[in-house]
Amino acid sequence: MASGGKGLNATGEFFRRRDEWRRHPMVGNQLRHATPGLGIAIVAFGIYLVGEAAYNRLYPSSGNHH
Repeated sequence: MASGGKGLNATGEFFRRRDEWRRHPMVGNQLRHATPGLGIAIVAFGIYLVGEAAYNRLYPSSGNHH
């Protein structure tokens, strides 16, 4: 094999050059950038569900009121 340059002189160099795309900014964290505020919305909805369940336990309905 040829030494120096961009030859395949080591297995590490071979894989390093082929894995550079994984560190590109457009590849990582796509879901987080595509859905801004989704995490906050999920937390807020979870708090709402817990609050509603607590309210229903504290003030149970006395039957069907149609």
